[in-house]
Amino acid sequence: MDASIPSVSRRIRASFDARFVVGIVLIVSSIVGVWVVVSSADRSTGVYLARTTLNVGDVIQPGDLTVAAVRLGEADARYVTDGSIPEEGFTVLRTVLKGELVPQSAVGTDASVGVSALVVGSTSMLPESVEAGSLVDVWIAKVEDDGTFAPPVVLVAGAAVVRVVEQQGLVAAGGQDVEVLVPKGKVAAVLAAVAGGDAISVVPATGR
Repeated sequence: MDASIPSVSRRIRASFDARFVVGIVLIVSSIVGVWVVVSSADRSTGVYLARTTLNVGDVIQPGDLTVAAVRLGEADARYVTDGSIPEEGFTVLRTVLKGELVPQSAVGTDASVGVSALVVGSTSMLPESVEAGSLVDVWIAKVEDDGTFAPPVVLVAGAAVVRVVEQQGLVAAGGQDVEVLVPKGKVAAVLAAVAGGDAISVVPATGR
């Protein structure tokens, strides 16, 4: 028998084994690659969305919200994510509608908000466009010693409305009360205007 036949057979088997191993490696690599791509594409983030409409001034806890798994990519940092609400909760700074993802810009902590809620009486009825979440300017006309009023000036600009206070009974003076978020640096001035009998007018903010 030709002695070269076993040698050729061994070379064939070796070549077959090498192709088999390379094939297995390619298949495994393909599977891993697909898994990596799918995993990367499915990187969803747990983000809070409003279970009901959240109004300005509300203090919210996780129980007031619903967690939804969404794919935001680099936009993660713009929204309130699952587990990121502090123990004291968040204060709502602007209206968040039911079913809306909760933006970081719409909430804050007591330490970061820097505002206080005050009820002020407007000398005139508010336009229908003024509602919870609206931005308003608070104008005052200081009362002079002779009982007249100085020219009005803006005391607080762009204050967020917490609520329009419902009127009880007849409104003799034609005015209306509204609760607004006032920067803490302006609180004393607003209280002084109220206590001093200055004329206060709340009007929709413009240009914002």
